[in-house]
Formats: sequence, C-alpha cells, structure tokens
Amino acid sequence: MTAIIDYGAGNIFSVKNALDYLGIESRLVSDKESIEAADSLILPGVGAFPAAMKMLGSAGLVDIIKEQAKKKPLLGICLGMQMLFEKSYEFEECDGLGLIGGSVKKMEATDLIIPHMGWNKLEKLNDCPLLSGIGDDEYVYFVHSYKAECDDRNIAAYSEYGGRVPALVTDGKFVFGAQFHPEKSGETGLKILRSFGGLA
Repeated sequence: MTAIIDYGAGNIFSVKNALDYLGIESRLVSDKESIEAADSLILPGVGAFPAAMKMLGSAGLVDIIKEQAKKKPLLGICLGMQMLFEKSYEFEECDGLGLIGGSVKKMEATDLIIPHMGWNKLEKLNDCPLLSGIGDDEYVYFVHSYKAECDDRNIAAYSEYGGRVPALVTDGKFVFGAQFHPEKSGETGLKILRSFGGLA
C-alpha cells in the first residue's frame, strides 16, 4: 500500500485519483502508524515551503518520514519534492527534511515568466528507476517559482527554463522527488507513477 501523506498542504486528491486509475492501492494517511505500515510513501505539497514544513512539524510527522525514507520508497511531488532538501529560502531561510543535499531558491529568468507554468521536455541526466519506459521526447507539467540547487549526481532528469531546472531528483537509494506534477502530466506522468508503484 502506498501512503499519501495528508498534512494539510498537499494536492492529495489528484494524486489519489491517478493511483486509483493505475490500480495502485493507496490511502490518505496522517498518522505515524499508517506511515510505518505502508510499503511506499508520497509527500505532495502546494503553497509555501515554511508554512508546509510547519504543518508537517505540527502533525508530528517529520521524524517518522526521515526514518521511513531510509528503508522504503518515498516520492515528493512539487513542494513535496522541495521539502526533501536541506533548506529553502522561500520568504525566509527554513530547514527542510534533509533527505537530499542541496537547497531551494527562487528561479531567476529575466526574459521568462515566473512562476514557471506549463509543459517542458524531460532531459535525462542519470539512471533512475522512475525513468523506465520514458523516451527522449516526453513532456511534463510544471507549476512553481522556486527550484532545487543540488549536485548533478542527484538529478535524474531536468528541464530547461532560463537554465537547468532539476525535474526529477533522487538520493540514489529510496528517495525521489518530482518538481513537476506527474498526476497532471498525461501518459508520461502515469508511467512515472507506475514505475514508482513498482518499487514497493
């Protein structure tokens, strides 16, 4: 069973609908026991980084997520991906979960519109099980104003938008993050969710 972590700051229902469509068993959970019992975890997120981390902390879920991410697949989506990093500078400096080295900073593109909103091509950089079946001309859907800054070894795929934007990141073990919305990215996004579901 895949646990979709419901802490009050996630776009949980579109993710649940996508997993249901794929036939992947999932539940919306908000307690430590359900997270421990799950085979894999999804951390969604919309809104601002500091507020979301505060909500995750208030729900008492920070430590259990860190613990479980050492032994079972975890996928962060959009803001949920950003929260996987060590810190963010959205509005203020704020600690993240620290599961992947790096930080999150505001996108800077003088000739492009921020927030970055729309479809962009996935460019593969490193091997990743979530890219199984993904071709060289596939597009995914983004909505964000901040992006991760991390080592290339942690970037499985990126998109170009005023520079390289890490699109799919990993710690090389159990932790994965998608800056884009796989649940809103058509067949390409479904393939990525299907591959994640097959990891558990």
